[in-house]
Amino acid sequence: MQRTNFSELAACSIARTLDVIGEPWSPLILRDVWVGISRFEQIQADLGISRKVLTERLNHLADQGIVERRPYDRRPRYEYVLTEMGTELVDMLMAMTRWGDKWLAGEAGPPVLYRHHACGEITTVDLRCTHCGESMHARDIDVLPGPGAANQPSEQPRLGHDLP
Repeated sequence: MQRTNFSELAACSIARTLDVIGEPWSPLILRDVWVGISRFEQIQADLGISRKVLTERLNHLADQGIVERRPYDRRPRYEYVLTEMGTELVDMLMAMTRWGDKWLAGEAGPPVLYRHHACGEITTVDLRCTHCGESMHARDIDVLPGPGAANQPSEQPRLGHDLP
């Protein structure tokens, strides 16, 4: 199936990221690899995904530098490990998990918990400003053109509360 190339849509980091992991299976594959389900057969069994689709997704993630293939026996069999880029994408998935836990988990509560290595406490992801350390949410920021913005003088910066 032909995929839309979001990376060429606009000078937009969200579109570029969607081009890498915007297909619905990719975040679930990343989750599995992160928690230690790293071999093709294990991922396929866990997700119930077709071999063809899993092969396509793993190839795409490897080509994008998100996962790395490592042989684990003499036959051409591989396990998949997250690269530095892949590990940072998991940070984004943790933020998605927080949203899903808050808005979709229902009375049963979250299906998984996160224990922070540094303090040993169960916690959730919280976005923070890298300069002042304060909590940061969409309503707390203004969106301004950056150095990689499209050079279109008609585009005006939008305030955070006007984000799409």
